[in-house]
Amino acid sequence: MSSDAGDDDDVVHDFRPLIVVYKSGWLERPLATPPVPPGTDAATGVASRDVRLSAASFVRLYLPPPCAAVAGGERLPVVVYFHGGGFVIGSAASPAYHRCLNDLAAACPAVAVSVDYRLAPEHPLPAAYEDSAAALAWVLSAADPWLAVHGDLSRVFLAGDSAGGNICHHLAMRHGLTSQHPPHRLKGIVLIHPWFWGKEPIGGEAAAGEQKGLWEFVCPDAADGADDPRMNPTAAGAPGLENLACEKVMVCVAEGDTLRWRGRAYAEAVVRARGGEAAAVELLESEGVGHVFYLFEPGHEKADELLRRIAAFISAK
Repeated sequence: MSSDAGDDDDVVHDFRPLIVVYKSGWLERPLATPPVPPGTDAATGVASRDVRLSAASFVRLYLPPPCAAVAGGERLPVVVYFHGGGFVIGSAASPAYHRCLNDLAAACPAVAVSVDYRLAPEHPLPAAYEDSAAALAWVLSAADPWLAVHGDLSRVFLAGDSAGGNICHHLAMRHGLTSQHPPHRLKGIVLIHPWFWGKEPIGGEAAAGEQKGLWEFVCPDAADGADDPRMNPTAAGAPGLENLACEKVMVCVAEGDTLRWRGRAYAEAVVRARGGEAAAVELLESEGVGHVFYLFEPGHEKADELLRRIAAFISAK
């Protein structure tokens, strides 16, 4: 951008490397990558294709090869995945997520559905929540032949990283609060380095600072700032975690991630909400790595461990 633009060059919001907003309204997303098309993955044999759900959102479905299916034609678990990116960046068609979902669908094996949702600031929250809820309802309707023929709707898992982990929590709570008897109780949720925060630091956290600023940027109607229940599910007055509409929970944290204390606190709070039933909550901490490391270093031994553990959690009966 040229300096001749004067005041239009002024930065009004700087959340690098995710997004920079200029006074002119121009947006920069430094980490944005060109989309990749669906198809058949050479490494795993997983097939994928896109289905448009609305003018603004789509899902990318993944089906493992027949040789990966269980003997006897048993239906596969269904994993609905929500990408991260602070609600301002990312796509189901991003190369890193496309690779990740191919690997996950093959490892379980499972029918996977990667959800693309509207991003802030063009579409502030609750747009991403609404698109994600609509995608989950579509999955549960088994409207797509891959889901109808191969998916086991009694074993539906929600999974997501960072902001996507936040979405998983939101949907599981919404699924439990909107009906006493949901038509399809979720089998489980997998929160990978979930983006939660709060007004008061916990563990080794620094002051709210950038996390609070980004949250209030993407969610202008946030009640009580970073203690909005959508950002701080353990805040005073937040709906009780006993309302999570799933049988089991897995939380993944990383030693080098500033969000790790919130992830641990969330897992501990779910155990308490379930009367100390620790077996229903699995906590995995990856040592020596940072936030969503597996997306950037898929060959890392800790990324392999993460994939194996998540696949085992999903595959367990």
